[in-house]
Amino acid sequence: MSRFLVVIPVVLMATAASAQQQPGQDACARDVSRYCRAVMNNGDQAVLACLKEHRAKLSKPCDKVLTDHGQ
Repeated sequence: MSRFLVVIPVVLMATAASAQQQPGQDACARDVSRYCRAVMNNGDQAVLACLKEHRAKLSKPCDKVLTDHGQ
C-alpha cells in the first residue's frame, strides 16, 4: 500500500500541487488495491495500464479522475 501512496499522485497529477493530489489518490486507492495490487511495485505506468485494463470495473470517482487527467 505504501507504494500506491506515491504511484497514483505521480501518474495522475504529476504537475498538480500537493493539496490537489489527495483527491485522486483517495478516489483510486481501493481500485488499485483491488485490481492492481500485483503490479503496484512495477512502476507508475504499470499501475496506470492496469487501471485502464479494468476501466469498466473502476469506481465512478476513480474513473472520473482518470478521465479528468486525459487517461
